[in-house]
Amino acid sequence: MNPTIQIEASISSPLSKVWAYWTEPQHITKWNFAIPEWHCPSATNDLRVGGKYTARMEAKDGSFGFDFEAVYDEVILQKKLTYTMTDGRKVTTTFEQHGNTTQVTTVFVAETQNPIEMQKSGWQAILNNFKSYTKEN
Repeated sequence: MNPTIQIEASISSPLSKVWAYWTEPQHITKWNFAIPEWHCPSATNDLRVGGKYTARMEAKDGSFGFDFEAVYDEVILQKKLTYTMTDGRKVTTTFEQHGNTTQVTTVFVAETQNPIEMQKSGWQAILNNFKSYTKEN
């Protein structure tokens, strides 16, 4: 069994806004990338158990890209999302409101091709982009 990795961010926005920006494709495309040289030109999100999440992630220069895909195992509105990626690994994201701040925590099973710290920093960079996007919009 591969180890799990946890990332988190405290976002100064109400839960309803954080949930909308996390789950709606028109917002996902604005924050879902780890570095400025990449972008997310398209996303779809069928937010229900058995529904599919897809995000196209690619280099802005067109040199590389891939489709991130997953199927939802659990959807508790404005509280928790659990999905399974195409390689079988699980991801759980929770949302907790504390006053005017929302805590977003993601726990995912590590893959075996890249070092744990590299995986953690990449996923954390995406979450940090989400935090910035939510704050600025």
